[in-house]
Amino acid sequence: MIEAVTQNTYTAQHPANKHAAKNTQSFSQLLDSLKTESARFSTAQEAAHSNLSTRLPGEYLSSFEIVNPTDADRAAQPKGMGAAAAAHQAGGKAVIDKTSQLYQQALELESYFVKIMLDSMRSTLGKNTLAGKESFAGQMYDDMMYEELSRTMTKNAGLGLADQIYLQLNGQA
Repeated sequence: MIEAVTQNTYTAQHPANKHAAKNTQSFSQLLDSLKTESARFSTAQEAAHSNLSTRLPGEYLSSFEIVNPTDADRAAQPKGMGAAAAAHQAGGKAVIDKTSQLYQQALELESYFVKIMLDSMRSTLGKNTLAGKESFAGQMYDDMMYEELSRTMTKNAGLGLADQIYLQLNGQA
């Protein structure tokens, strides 16, 4: 009687083991096909949208992108702090591609630092208007104005922080 119970247990478990192995194999095949399909899709998407912008739709800020780049934009010399760092590190042979995404992101970071500086300077000003209080619309306008001012300063002041960041991340400094 013990042998009969053992045989029934084995015959009951053996088809389940085959079924479990088949399910495991089909699941791993499914995962492999999903991985290859995802990789193929992401490669196709990168090829189709290689110049996607990080800017939001309807963003009011000006862009750092150069509209009509020239050869001088692709082989510019560093300015400001970047020029000083390049002179010591690379022997003055550092070149900046101002049309690259890396340089645009470095300009974004420099603009953020300038905005923080402007915000701390702005906090020292009085906030009273003719009505005696600051409105929400006035605060929003001031924020937008100082944000754009920081971007304009970044483009034209030649601080060189973006140049130094670009050279460091590009491996030239």
